[in-house]
Amino acid sequence: MEVTLEKDTILEKSGNKKYHIITFGCQMNEHDSETMAGMLNEKGFEAEEERDQADIVIINTCSVRENADKRFFGTLGQLKKIKEKNPEFVACVCGCMMQQQHIIDQVKSKYPWVDLVFGTHNIHQFPQLLDNVIQERKKIVDVWQDGGAIVEGLPAKRLYDFKALVNIMYGCNNFCTYCIVPYTRGRERSRRPEEIIKEVQELVENGAKEITLLGQNVNSYGVSKHEDGYCASEEKGMDFADLIYALNEIEGLERIRFMTSHPKDLSDKLIQAYRDCDKLCHAIHLPVQSGSDKVLKRMNRKYTKSDYVTLIEKLRAAAPDIAVTTDLIVGFPGETEEDFQETMDLIEKVRYDSAFTFIYSIRKGTPAEEYEDQVPEEVKHDRFNRLLERMNQISGEINKTYEDTVQKVLVEGPSSSKKDGSTLAGRTESAKLVNFQGSEALTGQIVKVKITEGKQFNLKGILEA
Repeated sequence: MEVTLEKDTILEKSGNKKYHIITFGCQMNEHDSETMAGMLNEKGFEAEEERDQADIVIINTCSVRENADKRFFGTLGQLKKIKEKNPEFVACVCGCMMQQQHIIDQVKSKYPWVDLVFGTHNIHQFPQLLDNVIQERKKIVDVWQDGGAIVEGLPAKRLYDFKALVNIMYGCNNFCTYCIVPYTRGRERSRRPEEIIKEVQELVENGAKEITLLGQNVNSYGVSKHEDGYCASEEKGMDFADLIYALNEIEGLERIRFMTSHPKDLSDKLIQAYRDCDKLCHAIHLPVQSGSDKVLKRMNRKYTKSDYVTLIEKLRAAAPDIAVTTDLIVGFPGETEEDFQETMDLIEKVRYDSAFTFIYSIRKGTPAEEYEDQVPEEVKHDRFNRLLERMNQISGEINKTYEDTVQKVLVEGPSSSKKDGSTLAGRTESAKLVNFQGSEALTGQIVKVKITEGKQFNLKGILEA
């Protein structure tokens, strides 16, 4: 479904109005924000770095963790002062949190300065919704409960020219008992492979060297036919591994990444792609969540610890240097010390390059909310600290092995952690962050860097002549 944005709305006549987008959450949210920025740019708006100088602020929300909820409401509260100073100011909220009725009710009752509320399924309608708010000076709440047909052809204001996020599918059918995403993003719907290939080709023509394919579970790309979405089996078309092979043939593209993978759907065919596809980066984010079979079953993850370890063995047989990262939840309802030790055992067996570790928090509307055997907060924090300490040690040990090696680094620009102006930051093929001295003119290029120090969270190096 191709969409053309109307050019004769009031937004076209709004002069040099400025917008500011605040994004919480995952890379899919980041890409949604890029799309909204692209639509606003087409309407003549300009991006503004300072929110209190903007005419319109959009908060793109995340509902995966409790901490994101708190940050959202704190940020939303700060917009009240802007509205008081400028009655013409427009406050918009969107994203996953807005797919939950109790959140909408809270916004409507406690944050009356919000002008526009919309969700994850009708981002393509954002310009028209905003136009209606400005023109009619009324508040609008427009949230679809399920996603319709995938809308193609939306503009995007990319954060970088040299690397890009590309959605290949939307939604999730897994219903892990702790997770709200299936309820906020809807059922799985896949884009047609020719649309994805076309988008990547255009990105490469415009300077992209690296693409990251996005989906809640990329491994189930093309499986579901919800809302007439692309279905590989019905059309005898491409599955996810086939898509990787096809993208690997695009001239000028140098790196392919993807996230996120679900272990239950990781195929031998995709693992083989790590052998065959020279542009597929030797890195994978493979969330395990727990090392306990009992906890995994209660989470509805549909694999065992042994199944997961077997996948890691296959991946490392295909690509011995592959970097493996993961997600881990501590303190899921019913988790015992014995269960926790199974997780500690797993991180020793796998030796992850890094892990996003989380303390379990109740998500309203999920099955786990009703579990009675919630773990006490002090126990959760103790386990979290022990897990984090060991994970950081392992990460540091792995990073040490990079010392005296030469790595190809995609330069992303000046280092945000170094304020000297001459330190650059970039990523290796294994997604390691590297800091090194160099000219900002190297931004967007792939350069060779000799690693001089492997630190706990990043690498330090010198530019090869």
